[in-house]
Amino acid sequence: MDKIKISAVSYTNTKPFIYGIQKSEVQHQIELSLDIPSDCAAKLINGQVDIGLIPVAAIPFVPNANIIGSYCIGSVGAVNSVFIFSKVPASEIKTLKLDPQSRTSNNLAKVLLQFHFKVAVELVTDPDAETDALVLIGDRTFGRKADFAYAYDMGEEWMKFTGLPFLYAAWVANKPIPQDFIADFDAALKLGLAYRKELLKELPTHPGIDLEDYLLHKLDFDLTDDKRKALELFLAYIKQL
Repeated sequence: MDKIKISAVSYTNTKPFIYGIQKSEVQHQIELSLDIPSDCAAKLINGQVDIGLIPVAAIPFVPNANIIGSYCIGSVGAVNSVFIFSKVPASEIKTLKLDPQSRTSNNLAKVLLQFHFKVAVELVTDPDAETDALVLIGDRTFGRKADFAYAYDMGEEWMKFTGLPFLYAAWVANKPIPQDFIADFDAALKLGLAYRKELLKELPTHPGIDLEDYLLHKLDFDLTDDKRKALELFLAYIKQL
């Protein structure tokens, strides 16, 4: 059988998944590439890979998209790596610099600002532009809270707004995947999650973030019904932007 091509995000939040894959037999059934979120999505949309751990806002653009398996990147409340950093209170934000690495986080920021904070903002993509606020995600947020007057954790703000957890990224296929493989893949991901404490010993420390709290408590990896509800609601809000 041809190897299944998989693209996964290269941030700390996926380290348990990668650890599990590399410690299990499923590694021999796949070709794995590690990418930034936007590239994971592009590869899946373009058919360069069969499965991608992609930002959920990209799902509508994937041909024959189908979420597979039992795991995801999510949070129940604050996640501590998906932020709107701002010089001013949310109610005073006029300009917002978007993050080129994730369509989901940019859309979540837009949804929260329009429907939760109820402000109209100008969106900026120039990385060198001066703005009131910016979207920043992943490892690049570690230790950055002190650099800004205001830090809005988007997982926390989404829960205040909707009462639901949030689903940032899911394992999505663009074609039918054999159930036997999905079962093996799920087992590998489960293995990685079970070894998070051991994995922490191998990760470099980051000033400004408690990685044990982040991987064991802030991130929530189970693909629950509530996260699926949150995804449906999120995609519905995006259509209203």
